[in-house]
Amino acid sequence: MSVYQKLSPYLFRFDAERLHCLAEWTLKHFVPLPLVQDCVVSQHCVFDESLHIQVAGMNFYNPVGLAAGFDKNATMIKGLSALGFGFLEIGTITQNPQEGNAKPRLFRYEEEKSLQNAMGFNNDGSSKVAARLKGLYPYSIPLGINVGKNKVIAQSDSLKNYENVLLDCLEVGDYFVFNLSSPNTPKLRELQNVTFVQELFEMARSHTNKPLFLKISPDMKKDEMLKLVEMSIKSGASGLIATNTTIDYSLIAGAKDFGGISGGALKEKSKEVLKILSEAFFGKIAIISVGGIDNAQEVYERLRLGASLVQVYSGLVFRGPRLCREINEGLLELLKQDGFSTIADIIGYDITHQPKRRGRKPKNIQPEVREVVAAPKKRGRKPKSAMSTESISSQVVQKDSTSKVRNTKTKQDRSVNVQANNEIAQAPIPTKEEPSSNILEDDKSVSSLPKDVQKDSKE
Repeated sequence: MSVYQKLSPYLFRFDAERLHCLAEWTLKHFVPLPLVQDCVVSQHCVFDESLHIQVAGMNFYNPVGLAAGFDKNATMIKGLSALGFGFLEIGTITQNPQEGNAKPRLFRYEEEKSLQNAMGFNNDGSSKVAARLKGLYPYSIPLGINVGKNKVIAQSDSLKNYENVLLDCLEVGDYFVFNLSSPNTPKLRELQNVTFVQELFEMARSHTNKPLFLKISPDMKKDEMLKLVEMSIKSGASGLIATNTTIDYSLIAGAKDFGGISGGALKEKSKEVLKILSEAFFGKIAIISVGGIDNAQEVYERLRLGASLVQVYSGLVFRGPRLCREINEGLLELLKQDGFSTIADIIGYDITHQPKRRGRKPKNIQPEVREVVAAPKKRGRKPKSAMSTESISSQVVQKDSTSKVRNTKTKQDRSVNVQANNEIAQAPIPTKEEPSSNILEDDKSVSSLPKDVQKDSKE
């Protein structure tokens, strides 16, 4: 157990948002000090080429990133980079500054290792955040900007609101995420429709060739989600972030009836969404999985299920600042145990190597026909009729309660049965057809991602 975990019972006595502000001050003012930063890097960062991965044209020295919501205003970039993250995502950023929802708006559930937040996109506004980032750009690791909509903006003006944030931050972001799925801005999730998504990505593609991601809700119906993602791909999306927080309050006993739930309670729901998306779109679009991730085994499973990268948030709160190191060291061990060389080797492995299902015959394949030999006659016993796959019907004689009915079988009936059996025995045996190629397909390659990932010049 780490020092942080030993102290957490005492730390968690403080209000969740107040404790977050303390963490922000530490990462902003203390960790970036020259000698301190070097010490923190040596204790938290893992440098190994086996962890390198390239996604959407960007190089990552490990697949573990920080989800949006932790650093809303880009004030902790240097401190967070020293904790071993492979990439960071800031925001959500809106065009105009806003204070967010009323406090209290952040709650911990220690038993479930979960958080519930109703923050409401509190941030300094896109102009101020962009100016802050210009002094840091380019970064030592990829940095994404999560783009949102102001609460007071009418639905009809949403597209322009997103566009203004994108234009303000265009020069200081390595990738951009459009957030249409937060439950904390009224009517925001109504924008999760194919028409708006098409307009949104076509607008963004008219301004930039940088990677664009769509962050989706875990509460969407499967068919609606698949249609939405399909449209985002057609309109220029580079990837998906699955998922945002959930409004399924039944996941935690005593949960508030507002805000979104993240962390351990969201784990299975998030993983199920990842599986659905990977089975439908693996190889067509990159997927970043987030929700309930706090250990190496969970990251390993998400990568095998088709995620190219993962993000953490609640796990960092409950496990502490050594989380990235623990995950990355664990990933190296798991790769070694399973005989893989790099992270790229396992991306989507469980999707492209799904075991064949048993108990069901493939369609359009004729079953094997075995040779049928007529049974020898035995006095006093009825010869057993053999069935073939040629749909030859044998006469079924119902049993009667008395032996008199059985003994009244005519000689003509017996001769018909013998003749049918002889015809079956003499019939040519058809050869077994090869399986149709549209039924049993060859396994696809594990991943289309390149294995050789170039190191970042500032690692």
